[in-house]
Amino acid sequence: MSQAPGKRAGRVMLVLAWAAGLFLATRFFGDWEQRQANPNSQISSQHGDGYVEVRLLGNGQGHFVADGLINGQTVHFLLDTGATDVAIPESLARQFSLERGAPVTLSTANGRTEGYRTRLDSLQLGDILLRDVRALVVPGLDGEQVLLGMSALKQLEFTQRGGTLLLRQTLK
Repeated sequence: MSQAPGKRAGRVMLVLAWAAGLFLATRFFGDWEQRQANPNSQISSQHGDGYVEVRLLGNGQGHFVADGLINGQTVHFLLDTGATDVAIPESLARQFSLERGAPVTLSTANGRTEGYRTRLDSLQLGDILLRDVRALVVPGLDGEQVLLGMSALKQLEFTQRGGTLLLRQTLK
């Protein structure tokens, strides 16, 4: 007993509609999840008389993460006011050809480790641009996230209210 051609075409269309619906739902929720992890992938800057400001939203865990640039190359920052310097995973430092300078002993939440001093020609977050920033190459730092520490943040004014962080650079 074979099915009529109209019924077969109807079933094929139903399967295709379900497949398209699942594909669109997967894309939507994947994008939503990414926005929750990093709501600052597209940073807008406000310019005023003698300053530039960047407003960041906290992610789902309450952290401030944002995409930016180190020496013109894209990085993912995690703002960390508890970090003395900008801390860069060794894998990224190699990729960016950052010089490993003098060794230093670092105190981290996981204990003591060794890192290496380096300097960044430029660090950019939105339209905020910092030059000659002190940083550390950290061999034990996992992942691709750069800790944006106080060696950069001390050059800015910052205010947190609710789930928003406002960074302001005074232009000279």
